Amino acid sequence: MSTTHVVITAVAAFLSAFSSGALLLRAKFVVEPLVEYRVPEAAWVWLGLAKGAGAAGLVLGLFVPVIGTLAAIGLVLYFTGAALTVLRARSYAHVPFPLIYLAPAALSLVFS
Repeated sequence: MSTTHVVITAVAAFLSAFSSGALLLRAKFVVEPLVEYRVPEAAWVWLGLAKGAGAAGLVLGLFVPVIGTLAAIGLVLYFTGAALTVLRARSYAHVPFPLIYLAPAALSLVFS
């Protein structure tokens, strides 16, 4: 395992955990776009938990590689879906935000 892999995985885990916490705590900057994108409020807790589980999986994956690979795959799928949701809502100015979270998760997968 290289230093690059550890750093990228740590960044991906931090960003995913931050995003999870912001959603679970219903931060205004997260909730307002979700309402705009018409994401059902009933799904918000599950989405936040999914991101939190992905973050935990990335950290655990530093010790058990298969878990990190699976977590990275899950986060790549999650944030790809988030980017598609933003595109579907035609909120093109917001597309970079899920990509910021997607990039380190994808790189973590590449290095795993």
